[in-house]
Amino acid sequence: MRRPAQALTAALSALAALGAQAAPAYAASSPGAPAHCTGTAPLVCHFDLAPGTYRVTALLGGATEGRTRVSAETRRTVLAETVTAAGRPEFRSFTVQVRDPEGEPTGRPGARGLDLTFSGAAPLLTGLRIAPASRTPQLLLIGDSTVSDRPAAPYAGWGQQLPHYFRAGISVANYADSGESSRTYLDHPRLFPAVRTLIGRGDTVLIQLAHNDRRTTEDDYRAHLTTMIDEIRARGGRPVLVTPVVRRRFNPDATLNHDTALLVNDLGVDLPARMRDLSATRDVPLIDLTTLTERRVEDLGPAASKALYLTEEKRDNTHTSLRGATEYATLVRDALRTQRLVPAHLFR
Repeated sequence: MRRPAQALTAALSALAALGAQAAPAYAASSPGAPAHCTGTAPLVCHFDLAPGTYRVTALLGGATEGRTRVSAETRRTVLAETVTAAGRPEFRSFTVQVRDPEGEPTGRPGARGLDLTFSGAAPLLTGLRIAPASRTPQLLLIGDSTVSDRPAAPYAGWGQQLPHYFRAGISVANYADSGESSRTYLDHPRLFPAVRTLIGRGDTVLIQLAHNDRRTTEDDYRAHLTTMIDEIRARGGRPVLVTPVVRRRFNPDATLNHDTALLVNDLGVDLPARMRDLSATRDVPLIDLTTLTERRVEDLGPAASKALYLTEEKRDNTHTSLRGATEYATLVRDALRTQRLVPAHLFR
């Protein structure tokens, strides 16, 4: 068995060799923080890269035990906290989509490039390679604020937490945007028109739009979703309908309120039910996140379920906390795997 110092040297050599093969955009392969990175806990790195898809290979660990979590761009979790033994670093790879703006698509433009943050109880980074990955399959997300890359804590969308469940080899491209209805998402040039141009053959596109369709008629709602389904298929992609996460609104008997919590809109349209109907009539895969989150919230009950939302912090029973977003991302991950909507080898 190699000694820790030998293991560290061997890992650095392997990273250097990997970089030579992968034509890295950026590389660092010596002990200590790589160039373009500042701080220690967290370690924050910025790389001046053009918009696109990149494969990142990190050599985590160092002379002491490490516990390192990685987020990319606007608080996207791309790697859960990883434990490394003293002197025995480990490779971890993931794929990141870089765009401007890096968070919600209709937000303000920011600094060009890729941002990575290495945090956790004891973050340690020994080496880093970043290489273009332009032909990587995509999992594109269409949705509202409950899905989106939220810019600041305590808010978090489930799409923001989804990437860390996948290995390198698939890009989770989150184009969810706060405040969007099925109509406004279709109309805004930075939203569906932009997503449509990105869809490649075989890409999977998740659609969760309902929270802001408070005044949308049943016919219009169906028409908007049908337009998205047809145009995704025309591009060679695979649409997947995702019913919306529930709102935390309880009845006196500790069940969720049928209208407010379960997304029946102001016109009496049961939006999740319409999405289920459309899934059946148009042969579109369905992730029934409404039912899954209803079950989870009711199982926890009125008191414990507050931790999934921002009930205590913001008196907000619609938007999720980091814990809620992570739990709901897990439900989406499980459905993607169970229905074989993403190849099994791409799950972490």
